[in-house]
Amino acid sequence: MKLYYFPPSPNTRKVHAVAIHLNLPLDLRLVDLQKGEQRTPEFMVLNPTGRTPVLQDGDFILWESTAIMQYLASQLPTPLWPNNARSRADIMRWQSWQLAHWYGSCQPLQFENFVKPLLQLGEPDPQVVKEATDRFRQEAQVLEDHLAERAFLVGDTLTLADFSVASDLTYAGPGQFPLADYPHLQAWYERIEALPAWQQTKPRS
Repeated sequence: MKLYYFPPSPNTRKVHAVAIHLNLPLDLRLVDLQKGEQRTPEFMVLNPTGRTPVLQDGDFILWESTAIMQYLASQLPTPLWPNNARSRADIMRWQSWQLAHWYGSCQPLQFENFVKPLLQLGEPDPQVVKEATDRFRQEAQVLEDHLAERAFLVGDTLTLADFSVASDLTYAGPGQFPLADYPHLQAWYERIEALPAWQQTKPRS
């Protein structure tokens, strides 16, 4: 299987980390977003949206990171994606929440406090940061309450849900996410960070 990827991307990271965790070999193909390689005609054939990651398994081409994660985890029996309808629905619930709510609360802080200075796009917009911080706190409290008496998001073991939700915290430090008020969330993310697969996919500074 080939994975067209861009290592600094949180969406790439969660897919790559799942593959490593499952010991699934991948033929990694770098798509340098900073050079615009995602807009080349060759790549647009693979993904007409011009985004990474993309998985190619023979003649089967799959884009969207959540779908790729589920496909990889379906290659072999694994607690990450158990063969149980309720467990899978619960995992998908958190993956859907991540896509619809968590990403949108993390991405503006990441962009304003980290990406803009990195790419010299100007100073963070105080109003955007304030609104994003308020939204982050609202969504982070959902996680904090859920994780108060459990180690992982679904059941009592690591699942795809954890990889999905954790990916948006990849740049929590430079993004200045206000995590200090959420000790259970922090403890959970420390467990994810300790995973060898998560360490191996950590973006280089």
